[in-house]
Amino acid sequence: MPEPVSARAAAPPQAAPPTSRRAVLSGAIGNALEWYDFSVYGYLAVPISHVFFPGHSAQLLLTFATFGVGFLMRPVGSIVLGHYGDRIGRRPALLFTVGVMSISTFLVGVLPSYAVLGIWAPLLLLLLRLVQGFSAGGEWGGSAAFLVEFARPGRRGLTGSFQQFTTVVALLAGAAAGTAVTSGMSKAALDAWGWRLPFLFGIVLGAVALYLRMRVPDTPRYEKLEEAEDVARYPLVEIFRTVRADMARLFGLTIVWTVAYYVFLTWLPTYLETDAGFSDSFSLAATMVELAFLAALIPFMGRLSDRIGRKRMLLASCVLYAVLPYPLFAAIGSSGHNRALVIAVVLVLAASVSLFSGPGPAAVSEMFPTRIRYSALSIPYNVSTAIFGGFAPFIATALIQFTGNHLSMTFYVIAAAVVSFMSILTLRDRSKEELR
Repeated sequence: MPEPVSARAAAPPQAAPPTSRRAVLSGAIGNALEWYDFSVYGYLAVPISHVFFPGHSAQLLLTFATFGVGFLMRPVGSIVLGHYGDRIGRRPALLFTVGVMSISTFLVGVLPSYAVLGIWAPLLLLLLRLVQGFSAGGEWGGSAAFLVEFARPGRRGLTGSFQQFTTVVALLAGAAAGTAVTSGMSKAALDAWGWRLPFLFGIVLGAVALYLRMRVPDTPRYEKLEEAEDVARYPLVEIFRTVRADMARLFGLTIVWTVAYYVFLTWLPTYLETDAGFSDSFSLAATMVELAFLAALIPFMGRLSDRIGRKRMLLASCVLYAVLPYPLFAAIGSSGHNRALVIAVVLVLAASVSLFSGPGPAAVSEMFPTRIRYSALSIPYNVSTAIFGGFAPFIATALIQFTGNHLSMTFYVIAAAVVSFMSILTLRDRSKEELR
């Protein structure tokens, strides 16, 4: 029987399959650039500390503090670029973010050392981290909205999961680059110039991402808003009038997501090397195994959330975050340098992260209507990330140094899991509903 006219009119706009595939690739690879830079910095924190904070008794803490300060600009970037993405379009905002990120990553790679510039070297590093933070503030929410708005019915979880898939692939690329330079050259060569190579490669990844994003249109749902002249004129005003409760919920939901990422993935090799006594090459190799397993699980978890819903998976992940960190890290500490045990631990950590990362982008995108989705997603996510995630490596390192307890940082993850669990309990699962 022919479909009623009213039903056809109410049907959501759908992208042609080739365009949709290009959109997924362009949205995902730009997000990868952001995380590649962040991962390279985290994995090469030790040589970076030698170059920019030589001779300082707290050089590693200063290096992670500089890493964290960049996150302070993420809320600023989310406000400016979120408004831009809702007011002008997702595509132009995401073109800006990938361009700025690729250039600033390259500049980190050519930045002179403390021995050449003195105090100006760490100050310029700090400035570049602030620029990167501003760009990253507009990337996460924009790429999540972009992917989910291109998704076909019943596949938002799978399509959105590619944002997290490329995030992990970028972390894996950063770990691979870190492993290549740390295992393939002497300590002197690594400190002198080897650490720069992964940052210089960022300009190549940025050029590819920019090219792909220029070849796709804006999302069908945003173009539909433009055709209806229903684009939000003042999205920042609108979000605080209409979706304050959901933004607060997203803020709480993000806490464990960002803390777990930075502790379990970015900071882990530093912990294995400096606290557990493993070699730097094995520490990075173990992290690469973890990341590869996580990347394989994320699309599967995204697709599973399309079938069984997203809320129960997010809650299950929080439970694992609350009960696993202490015994798992205790096992590492008492393993007697048992490498097989470490690999088993990181695989369990990867599985717990995948339960959150697979359904996460779709779950948070479904919380908000299209006309304000970019801003409403970006601001609470980036504020939460700036407060709890960006400084997670610094907090974890500081907790261990100040308490003398190598397991003290696990309580930070456990506390984050409890808060996020409470936030998710009040979340409405919209996985079976039409995208607003």
